[in-house]
Amino acid sequence: MNDATRNSSLAVPDVTGAERAADGANAGPIIQFKDVHKAFGPKVVLAGVTADIQRRKNTVIIGKSGTGKSVLLKHIVGLLQPDAGEVWFDGQRVDTLSERSLTPIRRRVSFVFQLNALFDSMSVGENIAFPMAQNPRGRRAGRKRINEMVSECLGLVGLAGYESKNPAELSGGEKKRVALARAIAMDPPPDVILYDEPTTGLDPQRSDSINKLIRRLQDTTHATGIIVTHDMRSAAEVGDRILMLNEGRIVADGTPDEIMNSSDDRVRRFVQGEADPDETPG
Repeated sequence: MNDATRNSSLAVPDVTGAERAADGANAGPIIQFKDVHKAFGPKVVLAGVTADIQRRKNTVIIGKSGTGKSVLLKHIVGLLQPDAGEVWFDGQRVDTLSERSLTPIRRRVSFVFQLNALFDSMSVGENIAFPMAQNPRGRRAGRKRINEMVSECLGLVGLAGYESKNPAELSGGEKKRVALARAIAMDPPPDVILYDEPTTGLDPQRSDSINKLIRRLQDTTHATGIIVTHDMRSAAEVGDRILMLNEGRIVADGTPDEIMNSSDDRVRRFVQGEADPDETPG
């Protein structure tokens, strides 16, 4: 990290970072799921999920496709409401809030989408600036500050000077980096960053680059990270803690080492990429 980045208001959010460190030492979890149930028609996706998400840590959620990992993320910001159970954010229950009441919470959360969700008709700089320009606080800060934030965020993800490029000119890994830059382009930085399959579609080297970047952003912004992934190498590298969903419930909760060495057959088979016995052709 160069001196300019180290001294930027985004890279070292002195007040915000210090407050988070102090708050996190004594405060409880920033997100809580309490016996959360969710079904879509006859398909039960979440069947009683209870979990606490600790502040300023990276929590990885693993599990088979269709086990409700992304559905769980959407409950955090009220994009979905549980059929039963409760969802809490920083001591406030959110699943009962109106759209208007959810706005302050959503402004504290950033989302990195699986397919990046960049606007092809906008430049890289415009893509990153877009959420800030839609935010009343960003509009009050003015175009100059927004442009400064765009440059700072691009510098943090290793894409300094990319403001005028178009998404079509970028590689898959570069698009992921732009999506990450957009996620942290907030003043103050986000309290929570939600990552939905951040390494999908990337080769191992570019995946490793994104993993290191996620870890670096967590250290830099002091944000809480929640990462949904099928990539066990990524899970081990970026996670402080790993939760495994299976048949709508959390069946494992531990450090990367504990999950990688679990004696539970469901966990072991997933980690090692082995088919379940009932899925193996006879």
